[in-house]
Parts: sequence; C-alpha cells; structure tokens
Amino acid sequence: MQQTLKSAAAFEGIGLHTGAPVRLVIHPAAAGTGVVFRRVDLHDMPLLKALWNNVIVSPLNTRLGNADGVSVSTIEHLMAALSGCGVHNAMIDIDGPEVPIMDGSAAIFVRGIVAAGLHRDPAPLNAIEVLREVSVTQGAAFASLRPATTLQIDFSIDFDDAAIGRQHKTLNMANGAFVRELCDSRTFCRAIDVDMMRAQGLALGGSMENAVVVDGDQILSPGGLRHPDEAVRHKMLDALGDLYTAGAPVLGRYTGSRAGHAMTNLLLRALFAQPDAWRLVRCDSNIAARLPGVGVSQADLVAVA
Repeated sequence: MQQTLKSAAAFEGIGLHTGAPVRLVIHPAAAGTGVVFRRVDLHDMPLLKALWNNVIVSPLNTRLGNADGVSVSTIEHLMAALSGCGVHNAMIDIDGPEVPIMDGSAAIFVRGIVAAGLHRDPAPLNAIEVLREVSVTQGAAFASLRPATTLQIDFSIDFDDAAIGRQHKTLNMANGAFVRELCDSRTFCRAIDVDMMRAQGLALGGSMENAVVVDGDQILSPGGLRHPDEAVRHKMLDALGDLYTAGAPVLGRYTGSRAGHAMTNLLLRALFAQPDAWRLVRCDSNIAARLPGVGVSQADLVAVA
C-alpha cells in the first residue's frame, strides 16, 4: 500500500549555501509518482525526479540536476523526512535552487508532514531487497549494503575535534525509529571550515541557528547538543535521505564509515549496476510493517526538538 499526504505541507526558510529565501510546498501525489521536485520559479516549471541517476555527486550535499542545467540542491534532509514518515509519493513545489535548511535537521519537515496526515492508497508498493553485499571505498571512507529483512543503518565517524571525536551508532529504521531517534539531529561543521566555505561562496545562509559549529573541544552553537552523539545521528539522517533516491524503500543493512553524500550515491550506482545484487519485491503486510514510517504519529514527536 502506497502513501502520500492528505493535504499540502508548506515551509519557508533560507538556503544553506545560497542564503536566499525559499518557499517549498509538499503536495499529495498519485500512486506511482515517486518524489518529484518542480521548480515553480522557472517559466516552464521543470520537473526533477529524486532518483540516484539524477544526482550530481557532491561532498557537501545531494543535488538533483537535468540536461538543461536545472537543479535542486540540499534535498537530503527533506528526503530523510519523507522516507522516515513513509511518504512514497509527493510533488514538491520549490521556488529556488535549494531546499531550505530550516534548523539544520529534518524535524520541521517531519512535523509538517505528520500534521498534514498520511493517505493510504491501495496501489501495491515495491521495495528494493538487497541480495548480496555491495560496497564502495574511497580512501578511508567506506560504504556497503548487505542483505537484511529491514532497513538498518550502521554508521561510524572519526573527527580530530574532541567535541565530535569517534562516534558509532546502529539503528533498525522500522516503525518510526527515524522520527524518535534521528530527525532532530542537526548538520555540523568545524569553525575553521565555515570561513573557508564562505570564501568559496558557500554556506552563505549558515548560522549558529541551523548548524552545530565546533572548535576543538568546544560546541559554539547556543544550547549545545541535542544528543551527545548528535553528529553521527545526523550522518545517519543524511544516509537515510540519500538512500531514498533509490526510488523505493530499501531492505538491507547500510554500513558507512566516514562516508558522505557522494559515497552513498556511488553505492547506489554500484548496486544498480549489478542486477544479481538486488530485486524488487512486492510489499505484503509483513514487509510493509517493517518499513520506516509505519505507524508514525504525533506521539513520536513528543521528545523531538
């Protein structure tokens, strides 16, 4: 059974890298639509389907693009919210080239989606079942997908800054775990990197209000951390969003070590390049009950920032 929103959910904010104001509206969509972005600020309102083969690889964010040079960037937090809330079909109107950063997490998107409500369509839902391990490596970074009956994420990070250091977390993403455990975890960066990015014309909309900024062993952002391991939780949030560009829920165990947006996209490309490593399976009631977002409600948001 496929899901979409019962009513539209609207959001306004600024782009992390452009610093420009953005309005975004998630509209209900028919079964089989998938997740599609529509650039309503352009005269022909081009459509960009949120699929792995439309992703322009970038270490800083996940960006969709087409042959005409039209793009939408920083989609990963919104994609994580859609995946984690079990939204399979959505038409997303956006009036600029970048999804608003909001508070640096996916929590605001999740609240809007849950408030809009979910509509179930009787159309059958397919999932992508991983049949054998596929992995990619770049330097010290590693990512893999292995067979599993649910979507599981296992992530490790290692930063020189003592405020982050080494962190590791594993979660079964079934039944609203994303909403309860990950959705409020914010993007993070080192203070030294902020000046460097701005010198390159990036992170123009970044602030202490939409990112966790660290300097050595110090957390510079007001209020400190939402979780002691907020950094690795955010990396897991990113991974969930990037995996949703597979075009369907994934049944498999994702393992990432020092991995980012580019690595996860390379992993999906490696998976789909090997037809014997995956298959589409029709979701019966047993499989559907193990997918992210099943049964998500306002109650899951009680402890979320």
